[in-house]
Amino acid sequence: MSEKFDLLKDYEKDVFTLKVMKERLPKDVYNSLLESIRSQAPLNQKIAGVVATAMKEWAIEKGATHYSHWFQPMTGLTAEKQESFVNFSDNREITLEFSAKELIQSEPDASSFPSGGIRATFEARGYTTWDPTSPAFVKGHVLTIPTAFASYSGEALDKKTPLLRSMQAINKEGSRLLKLIGEPEDTGVLSNCGAEQEYFLIDESVFGERIDLINTGRTLFGSPPAKGQELDDHYYGSIKERVADYMQDLDETLWKLGVASKTRHNEVAPAQHEIAPIYESVNAAADRNQIVMDTLKSVAKRHGMVALIHEKPFEGVNGSGKHCNWSLATTRGENIFEPGATPEENARFLLFLSAVIKAVDDYQDLLRLAVASAANDHRLGRAEAPPAIISIFLGDDVTEVLEGIRKGKKSTSRSVTKMDIGVDVLPKFSRDVTDRNRTSPFAFTGNKFEFRMVGSSQSISGPLFVLNTIVADALAGFADRLEKVKAKDVKDEIAAIIYETANKHERIIFNGNNYTDEWVSVAKKRGLLNLASTPDALSHYSDKKNVELFEKYGVLYPAEVKAREELKLEAYVTTLNIEALTMIEMAKRDIIPVVIEFSGSIANTIASLKGARASTKLETALLKEVSKYADKIGDDVVNLETALAKVGADWSTLKTAKHYRKNVLTAMNGLRDTADALEQIVDREYWPLPSYGELLLSVK
Repeated sequence: MSEKFDLLKDYEKDVFTLKVMKERLPKDVYNSLLESIRSQAPLNQKIAGVVATAMKEWAIEKGATHYSHWFQPMTGLTAEKQESFVNFSDNREITLEFSAKELIQSEPDASSFPSGGIRATFEARGYTTWDPTSPAFVKGHVLTIPTAFASYSGEALDKKTPLLRSMQAINKEGSRLLKLIGEPEDTGVLSNCGAEQEYFLIDESVFGERIDLINTGRTLFGSPPAKGQELDDHYYGSIKERVADYMQDLDETLWKLGVASKTRHNEVAPAQHEIAPIYESVNAAADRNQIVMDTLKSVAKRHGMVALIHEKPFEGVNGSGKHCNWSLATTRGENIFEPGATPEENARFLLFLSAVIKAVDDYQDLLRLAVASAANDHRLGRAEAPPAIISIFLGDDVTEVLEGIRKGKKSTSRSVTKMDIGVDVLPKFSRDVTDRNRTSPFAFTGNKFEFRMVGSSQSISGPLFVLNTIVADALAGFADRLEKVKAKDVKDEIAAIIYETANKHERIIFNGNNYTDEWVSVAKKRGLLNLASTPDALSHYSDKKNVELFEKYGVLYPAEVKAREELKLEAYVTTLNIEALTMIEMAKRDIIPVVIEFSGSIANTIASLKGARASTKLETALLKEVSKYADKIGDDVVNLETALAKVGADWSTLKTAKHYRKNVLTAMNGLRDTADALEQIVDREYWPLPSYGELLLSVK
């Protein structure tokens, strides 16, 4: 933060915004590009050369020397290949060039990116294609252009392409439905998102002493500190000066890049924090969340800290999620999920709400697998995050309306209540029509849905394209029904759809505490899925109904579905394999030698004390306890090595993943339990790893 930041002046200063385009492009070119962006219509490629020149000149003025097609391969991270603007004229004089072709298309090597079998290693050609709906920006000295990434034969190799396809699907089916219920014919449907991002901050000095954090992003060993989050004193507490400086730097960096960071605060766990942006298109939100994750880390380095975005960096401490606040709006700017003062009379709201209820119930498996990962398995259902069981929280008001419809009784929403908390000097304020259920995986929060299961390190593109697609399917089904009735019968058919949905899908609605064992039992009786682990969830990706769904709406084709299933399973296995090997290395090279040395020191103490005092009962008991765990940790290492070695060369990826879940992870947990028990009894002067207390309180 070397120069003074002016929020009004500097916001989006490094973004090729619509305002910049309007200033720099001819009117007809600007209007053509704007129409493509707003209507998701094909881009007129004749204008690309004009746009490229204006974009290059603007970027060079910002200090850019290179450009890059920035894309999101199926690693969940971002990738780029930087090219300079440098070229030479015929007489070898340097020129700065950026052509229409260079803007529209690039050809990164696709052979080494994970493809799930879509591409063979020897087939290297892949293409990135400019996405004009997400603005370009300058980062450092690079003009960064958001792009989609596809194979030589056209299959999607990235996270962005299915999301863009799902946006088209929900726009098409939502528009059909709006037209049938009397909305203007040119009304489109847009999907929007605001993704809250949780993260931890620790000092880089202690991070460097933990090979598990370096290799995996989480601590593989570590006993609970004497004081953790039990007092809830960190949650929304006063922000430490060092962290506040970091947050200010973070916001200013993000604002320049057009990320509308709005909220920042301390989260529940020590050293845990959250940042939340303002709503925008799901595509732009997904791109900008990738910027947020990258920027969290890069800014932390400037402040001598490390930002951890793993879902569960510390065992026994709250993990981190990424709450995706999702909604639909018309192209006229109306929030479709705004119930209004009388939701029971708001046919559009109830119809689209019914579509969401139906979609979530019909495709519980897809929503669960959309957030499946080895890291998120550590977090879900741990009395801090929603369980693996999908359900919807609607709140008392909306539930009461649907109950009235279901039972055929007249139901009216409650009038707006003015809150009076008994202190005269405090102003009265309006109470929201719904409370917030922080235990629900998918909660209606008044005018949007909060998908709380998404993991903190995950790309939101996957969950969002699944959500868009399943809701598009429900909307299409409703539209099909309305198209078959006469105009005079449309209202009756709408009422019938809402009534049938409320009855058939009642089981998916749950307004209680999702953390309780009782809910697990109730959910089972209701017939809801409980896909507790990533392998359990991913085994449903290629179910016939799911493959047909994605193909019907052109979001994923069968080969692309299978590829994503394979990739997520491979990522699960690879993640656990890296963690297991890291644990073995740490146990053998760090922990066991220290335990041996400590045992030796106790034995020497006992020998030296004999004859000097009457009893060495205390020392002998300590040596006995250390020896017990010392023997066990050796056995635990062997158990883990044996579990890793049992993988068959001919096993399917799913079978391998299930083996890792059942056997490797069990062996890892056994090794951890023993090491953590040793940490509690070995002299802290000997213990080779910074403790949880040192890690969580490292930022002063």
